Amino acid sequence: MWWSDQTPPLPFRLCSHLYQYISHHHLKQRIKQEKAPIIPLISIGNITAGGSGKTPFTVWLASMLQDCGMSPIILCRGDGARSNTPLWVDKNSSPNLVGDEAALLYRLTACPVMAAQNRVLACQYIAASGLGDIVILDDGFQYRHVARVCDIVLIPADGVGNSWIIPAGPLREPLSALGRADIIVRSSHRQQKSTPVRISDQQEWQWSAVPDRLVDWMHCNKAAPSAAAPVQAITGIARPHRFFDNLQGMGLSIDGHHVFPDHYHYSASDVLMFSAFPYPITSAKDAVKLIEHWPKKCPLWVLEQTVEVDSGLIEKIVAQVNTAKEKRMGCNSATHP
Repeated sequence: MWWSDQTPPLPFRLCSHLYQYISHHHLKQRIKQEKAPIIPLISIGNITAGGSGKTPFTVWLASMLQDCGMSPIILCRGDGARSNTPLWVDKNSSPNLVGDEAALLYRLTACPVMAAQNRVLACQYIAASGLGDIVILDDGFQYRHVARVCDIVLIPADGVGNSWIIPAGPLREPLSALGRADIIVRSSHRQQKSTPVRISDQQEWQWSAVPDRLVDWMHCNKAAPSAAAPVQAITGIARPHRFFDNLQGMGLSIDGHHVFPDHYHYSASDVLMFSAFPYPITSAKDAVKLIEHWPKKCPLWVLEQTVEVDSGLIEKIVAQVNTAKEKRMGCNSATHP
């Protein structure tokens, strides 16, 4: 229904209006409580429900900021986590405790990572740690409790569906909310062939996560599956079709599709079944959960990605951060001469 041209049924449209009213009220209350963290913060978020590439974008941004001489700390809300206390992520952290995205970001970056539902409190922990000079808040566009020096919004290249608010459509907020974004990024995948329709008057930067290679995270020293190999595709992400498209785009023949809800907690019986497959392939986000109980002598093939991005995007982000920092310092000096 979300991605159809047909008008959603009346009950869904009525629920959308109710959702928008409640959401708008909550956002107003959050803005009233907004606090400026001691360390400047960049927010990465979206305006649609479901995957828009925030996690791979966060990995890319963290790496680029390090290349620019900054020391970023990544802050996640810990989706799928079972702890309400801010937690530093380390190599022994269970994805069930800190969340799958936090565990993945720790594995894929050289940055400190914190998982927390209360991100205001987390910012206090981060400031006290002295570990970095800028915070990257993953999935923060609607989290208005903390001020940010740069608001980045990712929009899937295939657009915003029927442009209705949840539940009649995929939008978390009306499109007018994009007016408070500093930078809009259209995220796509390799199979995206159509030119995306612009949905704002702002410049839209293009960014793509591109499949790179298959890597055995168990290091069993076995050859990667060939095009003729009957692979089993396993995933629990927001848009599983992208994962399958990427595998097929690499010339692989998918013999079985195993799809689970986003942030799914894999059980011991799941691992037992999947590890018996000759060629199990999964996403990195799924692999950080599967690897905890995966047999050491059984390969776990993971589709790793690289990125393609418009030139000038990181320079734009850094310029936005520096401008906001200067304004903030000017305000502080005016208030406290």
